[in-house]
Amino acid sequence: MGDRSAFFYGTVTFTVFPVAKLIPCPSGTLMAPQVLYRVCYGTPKPTPLQKSLLTIRPAVLHSYCRRKVCDCDYPAIIPSPGVSVRGTFVQRLTDADIWRLDIFEGDQYTRESVRIRLLEEVGDGEGRGNVEGLEMEAETFVWADGRVDLEEGEWDFAEFRAEKMARWICSGDEYEGELRPSILILSTVACCRTSC
Repeated sequence: MGDRSAFFYGTVTFTVFPVAKLIPCPSGTLMAPQVLYRVCYGTPKPTPLQKSLLTIRPAVLHSYCRRKVCDCDYPAIIPSPGVSVRGTFVQRLTDADIWRLDIFEGDQYTRESVRIRLLEEVGDGEGRGNVEGLEMEAETFVWADGRVDLEEGEWDFAEFRAEKMARWICSGDEYEGELRPSILILSTVACCRTSC
């Protein structure tokens, strides 16, 4: 069992409580874990045992903002006083999971330690109604490739999920060969967590 924790805010983000109770997102859709599972387990549909190895909770990271990376499907976060990013806090990641996530994120990001707040209740898209709980330490991936590569405005998860997620999780023949290269590398090294 792993002892690493991370905060995710983009393509590997989803909003569920540890007991798989789904929390509605502001857009009415549910953020999905398939990309995280694809990176860590090599499949977007892990076994029940694999799913049970992670503890996942909604969380918020203060003093950062999320932006869309120009001409890409995915977001980035950068320090920004006075704003916050909602995402998920994932516990019990292994060193092997973090290694895979480092490869997945690549050199456009740096992995940094941050302090997040767990969300006891999830509010709307602007954070109204959020009820914050414990402060926790986590690792997250912060954009390191220059702000010129970031678009103004918030990255849109609903658009990603509807129009782009299938190719990130190898879902659908029409996306054959269009997958982000780091996912292809990871799928060849991913193994069952219990045997690593």
